[in-house]
Amino acid sequence: MSKKYLLTPEGLQKLQDELKVLVNDKRKEVIERIREAAAHGDLSENADYAQAREEQSFIEGRIQEIEDIIKNAEIITNTGHRNTVTIGSTALLKVSGQERKYTIVGSNEANPKEGKISNESLVGKAVLGKKAGDKFKVSTPAGEMDYEIISIE
Repeated sequence: MSKKYLLTPEGLQKLQDELKVLVNDKRKEVIERIREAAAHGDLSENADYAQAREEQSFIEGRIQEIEDIIKNAEIITNTGHRNTVTIGSTALLKVSGQERKYTIVGSNEANPKEGKISNESLVGKAVLGKKAGDKFKVSTPAGEMDYEIISIE
């Protein structure tokens, strides 16, 4: 059984866009670089050829990875439940006296700098199913942190 990947509609679109660029542009560019490098003769000492082949391997691997994710994607739609935190919810939390806004997403879309945290992360797991006003603690590598849910979107 293949793994299900939880994605928001925006996350799916980003992956589809990346796949399009890899297949239509990057793949063609690296094949042309390999062709040019091979035309220069002895491949055993041709750094350009080796680098282009390595890049081709990375691109092909990423294409396969994205195709697998898209094929096995489960789209998260925020059902509008604003009473409890679910995957796809955005929650305004008070953390050690500071307010932080987090959107709960699948692990493939997680990007803490953008406020997107994985449903599999310590905080993501802890906040799921909670309601506005709920207080909870999370043991993190930095120590135990106090959280309070201010609101849910």
